[in-house]
Amino acid sequence: MYYLLRRVLFIFDPEKVHYFTMDSLSLLLKLFPARWFFKKLFLTNNALLETEVFGLKFKNPVGLAAGFDKNARYINELSYCGFGFIEIGTLTPKAQEGNPKVRLFRLKDDQGIINRMGFNNDGVELAIDHLKKARKNGVIVGGNIGKNKITPNENAVDDYLFCFERLFDYVDYFVVNVSSPNTPNLRALQEKEPLENLLKTLVSKNQTYADPKPILLKIAPDLSNSQLDDIIDIFSSTNIDGLIATNTTISRENLITETEQVEKIGAGGLSGLPVRDKSTEVIRYVTKKSGNAIPIIGVGGIHSAGDAIEKLKAGAVLIQMYTGFIYEGPAVVKSINKAIIEFRSNK
Repeated sequence: MYYLLRRVLFIFDPEKVHYFTMDSLSLLLKLFPARWFFKKLFLTNNALLETEVFGLKFKNPVGLAAGFDKNARYINELSYCGFGFIEIGTLTPKAQEGNPKVRLFRLKDDQGIINRMGFNNDGVELAIDHLKKARKNGVIVGGNIGKNKITPNENAVDDYLFCFERLFDYVDYFVVNVSSPNTPNLRALQEKEPLENLLKTLVSKNQTYADPKPILLKIAPDLSNSQLDDIIDIFSSTNIDGLIATNTTISRENLITETEQVEKIGAGGLSGLPVRDKSTEVIRYVTKKSGNAIPIIGVGGIHSAGDAIEKLKAGAVLIQMYTGFIYEGPAVVKSINKAIIEFRSNK
């Protein structure tokens, strides 16, 4: 049924239809029969799915990646789609429009998406208002934080610190996003010295609270092995809690979509099936090189139960979806959870 709906939705502009779909879902789930139907159809409860990591207990290990619900508007609605955790953001101190539209493109033949959104969001304060009203239904909520476009890199720490302090009481964990390709010069913060400084500052602030929150770093799939080695060193030196691997890629290799069409789309981060193998390799490399010492949330190209299990076998402890959720619908979340039950029961 979702595939028929998708054919209709994919006729329209991706960004506009995203909000139309979520607003429609929000209206639908105000009705008790719809909530009952979604629970029966998409939710999976099983002790084998429960996953404890970063000091948090997840009811299942399948999450929704940042970027889908930037402003924490749809946590309640998305909780009915079977996710064990939802990551909001990326949030910045001040609201910003992001890059000029049109900035979101489907590569249907590749089951991918190119976006150059540019951290468009309504600012951290409005997200907090939404979080205060959210009915989480047992779902863990993460806060993905970044810097405003107008903030120079030398002052980036201030933006991350502001978001961290303001969101602290409203999210369960934090993700430091320095790996988006859509904010000018942001990826320069992945270099060892500025990244170490940023993370140490946040960890130091975290320790001033009675109950510190887990802090994770989201990394790009385009890092070299030597850069990944630096990330492993930084994980140890800063005492952060884990990594998210990976963000979108700037690569356009091995696409089915015609080169002319891809070039016409232009710059942006590519997600979906084209990044699947690259993100899995990053997970596998970091897991092996660190001696399985780094908890990793695996994300990138998960469109099926098989893709999810592959990430877990590579070393991920949790997984996240974004593009796969758009292409496959909420039924894929239940399919993945059922596969994880089988995978864990056979271990």
